[in-house]
Amino acid sequence: MLQSTDARSGALHGAAWDESSPEQIDAAVAAAASAADAFAAKSNAQRAAFLRALAQALTDNAAALLPVADRETALGLPRLEGELARTAFQLRGFADAVEQGAAQAFLDETAMAGAPPAGRPRLSRIQAPLGPVAVFAASNFPFAFSVLGGDSASAFAAGCPVVLKAHPGHPQLSRDVAAIAATVVEQCGLPAGVFQLVEGASVAVGVQLVQSPAIAAVAFTGSFKGGTALARLAADRPRPVPFYGELGSVNPLVVLPAALAGGPDALAQTLADSICLGAGQFCTSPGVIVVFKDAPGDAFVQQLRTRLAAAAPHAMLNAGIRAAFERGVDQWRQHAKLQVLVDGRQPQGNPRPFLAQVDVADFLADHRLHEEVFGCAALVVRVDDSAQVVALLNAIGGTLTSTLWGVPAGDVQPDEAVLAVVRTAVQVSGRVLFSGVPTGVAVTAAQHHGGPFPASTAPFTTSVGYAAVQRFVRPLALQDAPGWLLAREGAFL
Repeated sequence: MLQSTDARSGALHGAAWDESSPEQIDAAVAAAASAADAFAAKSNAQRAAFLRALAQALTDNAAALLPVADRETALGLPRLEGELARTAFQLRGFADAVEQGAAQAFLDETAMAGAPPAGRPRLSRIQAPLGPVAVFAASNFPFAFSVLGGDSASAFAAGCPVVLKAHPGHPQLSRDVAAIAATVVEQCGLPAGVFQLVEGASVAVGVQLVQSPAIAAVAFTGSFKGGTALARLAADRPRPVPFYGELGSVNPLVVLPAALAGGPDALAQTLADSICLGAGQFCTSPGVIVVFKDAPGDAFVQQLRTRLAAAAPHAMLNAGIRAAFERGVDQWRQHAKLQVLVDGRQPQGNPRPFLAQVDVADFLADHRLHEEVFGCAALVVRVDDSAQVVALLNAIGGTLTSTLWGVPAGDVQPDEAVLAVVRTAVQVSGRVLFSGVPTGVAVTAAQHHGGPFPASTAPFTTSVGYAAVQRFVRPLALQDAPGWLLAREGAFL
């Protein structure tokens, strides 16, 4: 059963309802499959109009949606207002990208007379929509990574119907947004199968959806355990399909000595704010803070400690996420090699930040310390030199982000030690920052939100930014195609 729950009090709201039955899931996938050809054949202008209509409907219904989102997630109206605006911006951005041909790249090479290899037939390379996409909504972004979030927007932009698996953490909001989406589908004259919703907290719902033969690709944002289990199912199907999983990350932040030349105060406050943003429930929250063993480093850690101790994060998304946070913090608390710096010890009410310090040798020796604790918690790892920073980054492995404070700016060439740190960060991360903090992922064409495994299952793809559409199209070569087909310049049949 599903029921709307107040994230702050745990109180149940409204009537409960059943999760989607196996028959309902089959019907949703069948509807998406039946709509696939018609939706793929829509012009760029029609797809763009659909995306803009979704954005407008989301904005028009903000007053009704925001209180429901706040009740179910405890994220607060200011944050949710910004997230809804971001989601509408993202939908409009994909509309612009569609009109610019992002989903329908067309390359035409004329025939050349003569024998191969110099001679060749006329070849035209286009991109074809994959077909129905199963999208798994995330818990921590109830708009931007949920029903009409980036995965749905990019699938629509590619010309693919979406079967959306709602997150049980915000079930009523998901239903409300899905109803808005269904209305827009109808108003735009599209088949109802272009958008379908399935619901459920049980594992069986997600398993059936991934294994449905008509599903052509899967997009997932969530836990490492859940994502890797679904990825195996997608790979083990009789006809395997691509699984695009964003699985979280510890997002190391390296404080090189040069970064502290201006003092620790401002940087410590910036970092504390990032760790606690959204109660730490960001996939890009900085979880490993690398600081050198020197006097400026000591001062920075002390300032970070002071500011985190004063922070007051809001309630977490739901009781399950809160329980997982407390379990993770408790494991750190009991670790013999960790020095606890900030520990509010508040199992009831809103969470309290947790910060501990560990020597790099002990960190490298225990793989458990490399794992994410989802929430407002972080480890400070103290290092002697840049070589140890390189070892730490390699030990953590794939991350969504790495942040490097103190790398020379402008045209100043770093020394070999710093260059080695940069080189390693580039190898293990999907996004490398040289200023600021990793929380906050801009929606833009140049963005890459992914990373080497275990951060994501497909590091060459992004789930944020307009390149995300490339996940849901496949290249197709047309040889000596007739003129009527070539005139479409990549628009699918």
